Amino acid sequence: MENKKHNIGIIGLGPIGQTLAVHFNLAGCEVAVTDLDRDKLNLIRKEGMELVSKIEKKSFFKYVCYSVEEMLELDSDILISSVKDYHVDKIVKIIEKNLKKEILLLSAQNGIDIEKKYQVHFSKSSILRMVINFAGNLQAPNVTAINFFNPPNYVGSMDDSQEELAQWLAKTLTSADLLTEQVNSFTLNDKIWEKTILNAALSPLCAISRLTMKEAMNNADTLEVIEQILYEAVQVACAEDIKLPDNFIKLAIRYLSSAGNHMPSLAVDLINKRETEINFMNGKIVDYGRKHYIKTPINLVLTNLVNAISCKDGVGKCK
Repeated sequence: MENKKHNIGIIGLGPIGQTLAVHFNLAGCEVAVTDLDRDKLNLIRKEGMELVSKIEKKSFFKYVCYSVEEMLELDSDILISSVKDYHVDKIVKIIEKNLKKEILLLSAQNGIDIEKKYQVHFSKSSILRMVINFAGNLQAPNVTAINFFNPPNYVGSMDDSQEELAQWLAKTLTSADLLTEQVNSFTLNDKIWEKTILNAALSPLCAISRLTMKEAMNNADTLEVIEQILYEAVQVACAEDIKLPDNFIKLAIRYLSSAGNHMPSLAVDLINKRETEINFMNGKIVDYGRKHYIKTPINLVLTNLVNAISCKDGVGKCK
């Protein structure tokens, strides 16, 4: 596997999907891409994809597919899903219906337990996850502005059966200057929780308050709320036997204090009346809190408010 160049199919071309597509392509892999937005795909066919700001790279793609079904005709070795969680069920049904051979799936998505959506349809041994430590926003349909990259990213097999492939993925991305480390399934789960807690600390608060991340961190009132979100989440994580770094809350505040003067993606989705991923972020902290009889009132309020706004806007599921 060391010298093999796997064929990669990437589903979902938001900031994460575009960033991975460009780096795999520049690493010499055969990369096929697809998205729900046909106009975006037309633009990518004509002008390629470009990364700007913290990472500056551009790439053109031979295979720009107008559907998942079309992509599956190419017999990719690895499918990477970088869609929002609420699109996963639809995507996996299409894959199941049109799949011609066994395939490996990499979830390049944020949130706790997102891999379980795939495990309903595919074996655990076929699923890998990646913890993304970069973020960006679309300046144009085919242009992603990378706001930050705090290396490394992490990748691993959910049951450690695909360790060699995870190593290949890490080395391939690293060779294209997107530093990524392979980790075992236990460390991977710790990193998933760590990243989700950091996202949960700011995303819903910014969404509801309309404050940027920098503004939220610089406001004494919202900073107090952020600290409480973190405190609740750490209690739950400890009950789940998740290993977080020592002094995690202090480190998290320091990390979040360097956040940029822009909105996190969840806030952008809520403001634009799109579904959000709140249920796999703060919602999961609430769920695991209930499992261990730990009260998480701030995370509960934020989860329910975001869901209520989405319901009112007609884009979320209403209880």
